[in-house]
Amino acid sequence: MLDVSQLTDASVILRLGYQAMRRAGLPTEEILAKAGVAQAQMQANARTPLSAQHAFWSALVQVTSDEDAGLHLGEHLPLYRGQVIEHLFMSSANFGEGLQRALAYQRLISDALSAELVINEAHCYITNGMQEFVDSMVNRHYSECIFSGVLRFFKFVTEGRFTPAFIDFNFEEGANEEEYLRVYGCPVSLGQRETRLYFDHAILEFPMWQAEPELLQLHEQLAVEKLQELARYDLVGEVRRAIGSTLESGETTLETVAGQLNITPRRLRTQLSEANTSFQQILSDYRCRLAKKLLATTNESVERIVYLTGFSEPSTFYRAFKRWTDETPVEYRKRKQLIQSN
Repeated sequence: MLDVSQLTDASVILRLGYQAMRRAGLPTEEILAKAGVAQAQMQANARTPLSAQHAFWSALVQVTSDEDAGLHLGEHLPLYRGQVIEHLFMSSANFGEGLQRALAYQRLISDALSAELVINEAHCYITNGMQEFVDSMVNRHYSECIFSGVLRFFKFVTEGRFTPAFIDFNFEEGANEEEYLRVYGCPVSLGQRETRLYFDHAILEFPMWQAEPELLQLHEQLAVEKLQELARYDLVGEVRRAIGSTLESGETTLETVAGQLNITPRRLRTQLSEANTSFQQILSDYRCRLAKKLLATTNESVERIVYLTGFSEPSTFYRAFKRWTDETPVEYRKRKQLIQSN
């Protein structure tokens, strides 16, 4: 079973959703505020936790009172442009090759995507697998929305030739048949084992009008580099989790964490450096976040928090906290309690 808490979406997912809401004339600021999304995140390039999608779709359904919110938002998604996967697709010789390349690098869009192309004598389809780990509400709205974006993109790169044959969704409850037919232009079946998009295999041979072998090589190199960046991001997450499991024992060192991850300390130090961080930076950040959370949301004594954050001496903790926040732990707690009481 996948650890959903560690899955992320590319920042473009949030921006496309934002643009779609604006195009649809929805109360965008109200929806984002209810979902806990800051406006500054619209411009950031940082990936967002997949878990944040639950808050987003809940807010969208609540504010719009539309039970088919994902399906209808998808109608307003702008065309997926300007990303490395689009360039890979467009530089390929034909639609089939472009699709295979896009699928090879789909993690650049979202960790929730694990799609593959299946071609046999009877059918040709893209499947996103069974995805048992996905929140059912997110699964429905995200799938319905993203399918509109996928179909729009496929029609764009094939000059309108791509036509869906039918769609299977792996969730039980959805829109009515007529609404699906209006939006997608094909029949939809609910409650299926996998989510699938069926289409005529002949479209796989459709030539890409922007095919360019030299550009393709450059785009593929860039995609590989971006995947390597994500791998380094994964390592930072693994280090954080290892720190969390050893902090109370007071044995949180580069060596102990490297041992947990089954790599040498030297290799860990090098890989973290490649991720533009260090073990001490990650440890300090983890301790800071944990201390702030415990001071703001619990009644734990400062002495207990010193222990929980892995400090051996209260004086060391006090100095570190003052450096992090420019406040003492007591001052920080009082300020947070005052804000919460108001």
